[in-house]
Amino acid sequence: MPRSAYCLQTVTEDNPELLKYFDGTALRVLESALLCPVTSMEYILLKTLVAGTIWNLKDIIPSKSQAEIINAVLKILSEVLELNAADTVIQMKEAETQRLKTASETEDILTDANGDDLVEDDEMEEIPRKKKMRRKTFISDLLPSTDKELRESMALLTAQQTALEVIVNMCCSEDPSDDEWEELSSSDESEAFMENSFNECSGQLLSPLCLSHEIHSALTNCLIPKKVFEKTASPNSIAIDICSRNPTWKPLIKKLNTIQCRALMCLQSLVSLLDMDHLGGAPALQTLAQHLSQLLFSQPDFAKHDDFLEAISSALRALLQAMAAKNIPQCMTPEQLMTLCRAGIHSSSIGVRVNVVSILGITGSVLAKEDGTLETLKTIGCFLLEVATKDPSLVVIGEALDALFDVFADGEEAEKASVQIKLLSTLKEFQPVFKMKIRKEGRGKYSPDQLCVLDNVKMNLRRFVAYQEAVEKKLTS
Repeated sequence: MPRSAYCLQTVTEDNPELLKYFDGTALRVLESALLCPVTSMEYILLKTLVAGTIWNLKDIIPSKSQAEIINAVLKILSEVLELNAADTVIQMKEAETQRLKTASETEDILTDANGDDLVEDDEMEEIPRKKKMRRKTFISDLLPSTDKELRESMALLTAQQTALEVIVNMCCSEDPSDDEWEELSSSDESEAFMENSFNECSGQLLSPLCLSHEIHSALTNCLIPKKVFEKTASPNSIAIDICSRNPTWKPLIKKLNTIQCRALMCLQSLVSLLDMDHLGGAPALQTLAQHLSQLLFSQPDFAKHDDFLEAISSALRALLQAMAAKNIPQCMTPEQLMTLCRAGIHSSSIGVRVNVVSILGITGSVLAKEDGTLETLKTIGCFLLEVATKDPSLVVIGEALDALFDVFADGEEAEKASVQIKLLSTLKEFQPVFKMKIRKEGRGKYSPDQLCVLDNVKMNLRRFVAYQEAVEKKLTS
């Protein structure tokens, strides 16, 4: 049954053509599945997949029922995340061990009973012994062909992963379609349009993500932020140890790590979209920053795990942005951030590299407003300049340039630092190179919306160079 539900959830995601084939009867069947009593972890997985399917079908649900449906879906997801997956894994492994032990003892009793009836015949003497030894050696051959405890554990872990993925989908607005950007290819002709768009939006090229009131209320009423935060913790070491010692249970380790990564990505969405008060206010954000810092630096080899590094850097990026917007003191030291960024910039993942340069941009823009930060700003500036001029990805280059604009946009310390690291001359030299890279590489390798953002960066680079010329003139006159 969960397999069928998984297929249904998959085919209904981003598939408007399929929606017209669903009617009230089909929705009532799904609703009845949501209301069925939970008798096992596999039923929990079934209900989670059905909840995800219903979310995929939201566009055909009458508007008067939307709030009720959203609450019902998030209630299911909240209940799934409430369960302690590590405890379940430990309990299920103990149950399996006990079941196998009982089966073995029962087999021994039956074997001994059969042994009393053996014919004491010289010709037959060796045969029963051989059979008995074979039975004891291959006891698993005689057990029922079931691994129900393993299946139950996997079902819960899959349900929690699915729940987190559905929440992320609920938080994400639709991306602009390719058609919208088709005419905004990388060219000089598009710059006039970009200039107007940039001015009209006060610097915001793309509209920010936003949540409907119904989703916002349901997320907070169901305590989703709290439960997602709990899932970001490192996987339970006892559960990991148990799974690592049993080959059939070993795949659960990857599942436990995946849940942590999904929770971090989910946390990033929630921090980006919810009001600070719904996240617990400034103290909660500072606690969260300390938690993420501890998660990161408690793993000496964090740079080797791209999935984890991308997830935690995404969460940190969103959190630091939220804290900077509210002038909340940041808990990570510049040294810690530079350690993260130096490790992350060598990642093969573009997402990780984008995140770390953005994190530096956020931190640097905060430090630029403070006294005594000259040396740190110089370190940040040199790092970002190297990324901007050497990274192979235009997306990362664009993000690094944006970060430079943020860090050196204002402030006495920032002005001094920019002159000392020769920011102006480096950017003036790079300006035509950047423009040429967009022309040569843009169309074939990047999507229309990425090209639009790169055009925006190119336009801002021209403005920023003019601003830096004024800064340098002021400081050297």
